[in-house]
Amino acid sequence: MLEWITSDGLTEYAQAVAFMEDRVDAIHRGTAPECIWLVEHPPLYTAGTSADVADLVSPDRFPVHQTRRGGQYTYHGPGQRVAYAMLDLNKRGRDVRRYVQNLEAWVIATLAEFNVAGHIRDGRVGVWVERPDKPLHINGTLAEDKIAAIGVRLRKWVTFHGLSINVEPDLEHFSGIVPCGISEHGVTSLVDLGLPVTMADLDVALKSNFQQVFGDKA
Repeated sequence: MLEWITSDGLTEYAQAVAFMEDRVDAIHRGTAPECIWLVEHPPLYTAGTSADVADLVSPDRFPVHQTRRGGQYTYHGPGQRVAYAMLDLNKRGRDVRRYVQNLEAWVIATLAEFNVAGHIRDGRVGVWVERPDKPLHINGTLAEDKIAAIGVRLRKWVTFHGLSINVEPDLEHFSGIVPCGISEHGVTSLVDLGLPVTMADLDVALKSNFQQVFGDKA
């Protein structure tokens, strides 16, 4: 059994972490079902376990939350869909690498619903899109922008944190950090790519493609 929760408005980050902590414990005890929680946050930065303080360009711009998820600095804010995945890998296979690959596949399949080709790149966490409309990268390859971030944590083989997809956030807000420690590439969103996608549109695609990747009915 999998519960889907979609929160209206903006969810405070501390509230989200507290909910996930409690839910993960309950899932492990067998007193609550697995959960996918779809939220938006007010503008904030989060620092993962690999965050380099030098990548926090504007430390006083928005609240900065220390978090135990993997990864570096990320931005969350209005117009960005955050999908928190609380799944029991005791039942799904204790394979963290495969789980992360499934999250990536979920994002890519979801983006494909809007005719956006998402890519995974070695050494660059997250999902990327090629930008033929921009100047070539310094090494002569197509420019690429990040459209989705992934950061996970496990406790007793139950997952939490998850992923974020940019629908229509204020992309200038990303300038307060070096997103995920990568300075040579930009950040984009579905609307920035010229697609009039709403949050509701994305949620429908997330639910249908979760089943495709993970095998669960939404």
